[in-house]
Amino acid sequence: MEENEDIMRVYLDVCCLNRPFDDQTQDRIRLESEAVLTILSRCQSGEWQQVGSEVVDFEISKIPDDERKQRVSILAGLVGFNVIVDEAIKERAVELQTLGFKPFDALHISCAESGDVDVFLTTDDKLLQKALKNNILIKIRIANPLKWITEVMENGK
Repeated sequence: MEENEDIMRVYLDVCCLNRPFDDQTQDRIRLESEAVLTILSRCQSGEWQQVGSEVVDFEISKIPDDERKQRVSILAGLVGFNVIVDEAIKERAVELQTLGFKPFDALHISCAESGDVDVFLTTDDKLLQKALKNNILIKIRIANPLKWITEVMENGK
């Protein structure tokens, strides 16, 4: 696969991929859903590249609601590049867990780092706070999709 250095590479965790199927009556959820769908649309158009991972696929497989699982799988299936977990990714995830990241969050971050993404997107406030606290030790940017897409659009990208 050819990689284009100019294409923005984005990694959406499972809470992002779930967001469009959450209760849309709450303003924050509705706005984050629109942001996620906008980001996915840019990936579909080829403007950006969605990077996924085996960790995303595994976590989706654990969603108990079959209809939601199917819908989230469709969004996750739009990836242009999929990171396969190897020993280096597992070792990095263990390092991240020592900083207080939950095991799945650590694996997602490690996969995103390995996939050389420009941004890792999540709607998980605790993960965002932990990432901000440890930003020097994390090799990628971690952001909320609404805040990030707003910033990107303001900068004309």
